[in-house]
Amino acid sequence: MSANIRPSGIFDTNYAQDIALNRTRFDKIVSNGLFLFILIIPLLASEGPFGLKIIPQAWVGTIMRIAIYTIAVQGLNILVGYTGQISLGHAAFMAVGAYSSAAFVRDLGLSFWIALPCAALFTGIIGLIFGLPSLRVKGFYLAMATLAAQFIIPWVIRFPLEPFTNGSRALEVPIPTLFGISFAHESAFYYVVIPLAFLLALAARNIIRTRIGRAFVSIRDNDLAAELLGINVFNYKLQAFFISSLYAGIAGALLAFDTNTVSLDVFPFNRSIEMLAMLVIGGAGFPLGALFGTAFVSLLTQIFIPAVVTQNVIPLITPLNDTLPKLLPFIDPGNIQAALSPLLFGTALMLFLIIEPRGIAYRWEILKISWKIRPYSH
Repeated sequence: MSANIRPSGIFDTNYAQDIALNRTRFDKIVSNGLFLFILIIPLLASEGPFGLKIIPQAWVGTIMRIAIYTIAVQGLNILVGYTGQISLGHAAFMAVGAYSSAAFVRDLGLSFWIALPCAALFTGIIGLIFGLPSLRVKGFYLAMATLAAQFIIPWVIRFPLEPFTNGSRALEVPIPTLFGISFAHESAFYYVVIPLAFLLALAARNIIRTRIGRAFVSIRDNDLAAELLGINVFNYKLQAFFISSLYAGIAGALLAFDTNTVSLDVFPFNRSIEMLAMLVIGGAGFPLGALFGTAFVSLLTQIFIPAVVTQNVIPLITPLNDTLPKLLPFIDPGNIQAALSPLLFGTALMLFLIIEPRGIAYRWEILKISWKIRPYSH
């Protein structure tokens, strides 16, 4: 939306300017400046090489987790947001990437840098298999077909592949190294995750601008009309499943090597639902939807809700963990404490969908357009 609008007096004079992602010098400075600031965050943390305490060390881990899940949700955005194919088994594909990358390193002796793309391709092939039902079914029925992946893949990992995956128990993952440099510390692995997340987001944005991306969008809008125009609908649906699963495999592998362990408990069914919620909140079909949604949900569930439940974040108001048991004495306090976090998350999600149903990215696009066409933004 906003990429096609330029401020008054700025015109394209060559083809390179017409296809550029950042149309103005200001856009380039802001985007590059934000990327450089994110890169120097570990240097400003307390456990950084300079011992500075400008930024809490916990921010490094939080940003890294947001980047990893942004990669996964970016793949889901290609499948759901741009192609219109519902998937409820995205966490299972992350599990495939995590376990396959660990197996390539532990059992085959490959380095992390070779195991990562191999695991991504293997996960993409698994995604192709579960994308085959898209030839005959769509909508709710396709969602049920992809839901099968969330049950079949963990079962295969837990039982038939137990000698390689350790079954239900956690599997230790070797620490990545490069030219003798260990990436054991999260600040070191940070410089693997963040540049890779940036490159994958850039690749996803450019895929949508290609012939394949335009075919994805046409299938989403009207698959029958797309087929009448000569688009091989089934072929492009499989490509969308492959790319989406490839992104999920990369995210799963990064998550495994970040924690140096992999377990099926990290990839439950509610993780797939949570990533779908991230996409809806961020804005399905928008390039920045995955980033906005992942950041919003992560900060909401990991920082804001725990603070409201257990800490006195609002003056003169006691935490909900202490207030609700007194207001509801007929309910077991243990049940209240267990239900508070999902209740608050569901309430926040419901209110958000009512207020901004098209997602944060849509509102961001409107704000950017208003800024570019000022003072006529109304």
